[in-house]
Amino acid sequence: MSKSQLNRRRFLNTSVAAGLGAGFAISGTKSSGRIMGANETVRIAVAGLNGRGGDHIGEFGKMSGVQITHLIDPDTRTYRKRLDQIAKLGGKTPATVQDVRKVLEDPSVDAISVATPNHWHALITIWACQAGKDVYVEKPCSHNVHEGRIAVEAARRNKRIVQHGTQSRSSKDWARAVEVIQSGHLGKLLVSRALCYKSRESIGQKPITTPPEQVAFDIWLGPAPEQPYHANLVPYNWHWFWDFGNGDIGNQGVHQMDIARWMIAGAKGASATYPRSVQTLGGRFGYKDQGETPNTQIAVMDFGDTELIFEVRGLKTAPYHGEKVGNIAHLEAGDIVGTKFYPKDGSKPVAVASLLKTEVKRGPGHSHFANFIAAVKSRNTADLNADILEGHYSAALCHLANISYRLGVESTFDSATKAFGDDKAAHETVERMGEHLKADAVPVDGLKYRVGPKLAFDAATESFTGDSQANALLTRTYRSPFVVPDRMT
Repeated sequence: MSKSQLNRRRFLNTSVAAGLGAGFAISGTKSSGRIMGANETVRIAVAGLNGRGGDHIGEFGKMSGVQITHLIDPDTRTYRKRLDQIAKLGGKTPATVQDVRKVLEDPSVDAISVATPNHWHALITIWACQAGKDVYVEKPCSHNVHEGRIAVEAARRNKRIVQHGTQSRSSKDWARAVEVIQSGHLGKLLVSRALCYKSRESIGQKPITTPPEQVAFDIWLGPAPEQPYHANLVPYNWHWFWDFGNGDIGNQGVHQMDIARWMIAGAKGASATYPRSVQTLGGRFGYKDQGETPNTQIAVMDFGDTELIFEVRGLKTAPYHGEKVGNIAHLEAGDIVGTKFYPKDGSKPVAVASLLKTEVKRGPGHSHFANFIAAVKSRNTADLNADILEGHYSAALCHLANISYRLGVESTFDSATKAFGDDKAAHETVERMGEHLKADAVPVDGLKYRVGPKLAFDAATESFTGDSQANALLTRTYRSPFVVPDRMT
């Protein structure tokens, strides 16, 4: 074996094994720290090739000034389809790689686009930032609150451009709604409501088996605990297992959570960050299967003058105010639903855009992906529509809701309706959830819900107040060498 081959093997085996609290640096790959010319090609690698990864390839593959140089996935069965996709877009044939660490060595790669399962999002972001790469990371940017904060620190310390995949931040329609709400002209925002009504069928039960030979399962597991393979993990149903996913509130729902938080005014004209408290109830209803996360969930968060209420429904359901996957702003003067304002007095709805005196502005680029590339070239974090810090806060709200749920106790429906005290908006939401379950032939009488505790949260320390069990779920024990450090050093 040559000296260069030996060094390469040592890198793969040891470069990321520093362990908790130690931090680590990947050296010799800082090429993308250079200032890029406006016409210079951005060389990008796409990690995670199922589902959303195809959208990343479709977006970056059609852009002038962008070349997809690597396709990364532990499952080699994903390669052929994506190679064909790039060929149809007229792109050069990229390298195919199972282990992202090999790509981090390559000084010619400027950026990593991350569409892997959730449990890999933050670690790839951190490693890529340390390797001098910019990052487009899918939602949620983290699997837990701690690693989201470390991803932010990695981006800042290494002066990286990191865009979060919450595309609504590039939408002028949602920016208009936020502008109108935070202007105060329609009175206080009473409830910022997010809906994730998305049918999810039973995933059944899959037996423990040997992983397919095409899947490097140890790499697929990455920072998650070691465990046996079953077919409900690869390629999609990992979403419904706590070791890998975050349920639908952290899957589809993080988009709506991001908009709900964006609507709530925070300090100095910015959006709110964290709630004073969070409480969640729900369950996995309508079938018994291998999944662990709830398919029905209500989370209530206290932001002072505004309450954020999140609803997940995985069984068939009617829309609420015409929305299934969307957001509703309940204001003193009426409701904003989509692009329209519905006055409380029952008068004719008007376009939200008509309530603005000036047009809102978004960052450069015709799309969310193009906005990322524009910021990569400008080296200006302010150009991003969804900087990693915004992504961290919105992902964290999903994690807080799930922590309350996971610490919950079983209760009957009658008891569940009392969980939110005298909160009228929360009670109305629970009652509608009950009617929804009845409509799906789920018997409410005697049905057991999981009712989570009301957890107080300290935004300054990003921790729960006086609850060690809840604080333990803000992070996880990582599997060496796939370790998110305690802090960046």
